[in-house]
Amino acid sequence: MRQQQTLLNPISCTGVGLHTGKPVTLTLRPAPADTGVVFVNRNGHAGATLAASVDHLVATELCTAISGNGFQVKTIEHVLAALAGLSIDNVFVDIDAAEAPVMDGSSAPFVRLIQSSGVVPQNRRRSFLKITRPLEVIHGSRRIRIEPSSTPRITYTIQYDHPLIQTQTYAYEHSTHAFAAEIAEARTFGFLQEVEALWARGLGRGGNLENTVVLSQDGILNESGLRFADEFVRHKVLDLIGDFSLLGMPFIGHLIADRSGHALHTRLVKQILDHPECWVLLNADHSVSQAEVSPALASVSPRPATSVALQAS
Repeated sequence: MRQQQTLLNPISCTGVGLHTGKPVTLTLRPAPADTGVVFVNRNGHAGATLAASVDHLVATELCTAISGNGFQVKTIEHVLAALAGLSIDNVFVDIDAAEAPVMDGSSAPFVRLIQSSGVVPQNRRRSFLKITRPLEVIHGSRRIRIEPSSTPRITYTIQYDHPLIQTQTYAYEHSTHAFAAEIAEARTFGFLQEVEALWARGLGRGGNLENTVVLSQDGILNESGLRFADEFVRHKVLDLIGDFSLLGMPFIGHLIADRSGHALHTRLVKQILDHPECWVLLNADHSVSQAEVSPALASVSPRPATSVALQAS
């Protein structure tokens, strides 16, 4: 799909914030070409807008948040993943609280909203950021890297000392069908002792077994079980897709993450934008078919990665 896309009709959902526990209504509305994803405050500074951009990123715990123009909205990674996963370029996201609704802890409810609204092409072509040189962010044993590739791909590895997880790796090649079938249904997860600690700190107030996979010492508390045997690593892929949408356009490259998380995801987004010598912009108004573009991508020769080491705080 080379043309930009938006929604056919407005569509709404209601829920609670994962960390605040407060009720929230979120509405997705069609937006003109070249708008991008823009949050609209419908509470307090009514009508104030905030683009989903890494430029507006703020430091938070356990979620992704943006702030500016008098308001902040957090835990936006799941709705952003759904929009990016279904290749929605332009949309207004009306929200009447400071946190997006957690819904069932995955992107699937937002995917169904988008599908029920309908998707329409627009009269402008999409731009793509094509990686031509590797970039890497390292924090101790955690790292994330992006390399040249002919298609958007993600390889994600997680490692937890738990019998249901241990080491899991998932290889994902992006398409709207693959996102809906393989990634969107994967729910957020947490360990029982960590969930109790979050509650004690006033976080995770909206979390429950309906929207979070909670792990005990040797199993999970959710009676419904897992949606996938490797649901945990699939959810990490989901988070990465949502976080990387803060780049502002789709990318062409291979993301390789090892025990990464929101902070490293968004650090790499910033590093990409800080190193324009490591990518080229394919403006589809001047580019040609994917078949013609792909050989050029495949011909990029590997070079040493530009990396940055993060100090533990």
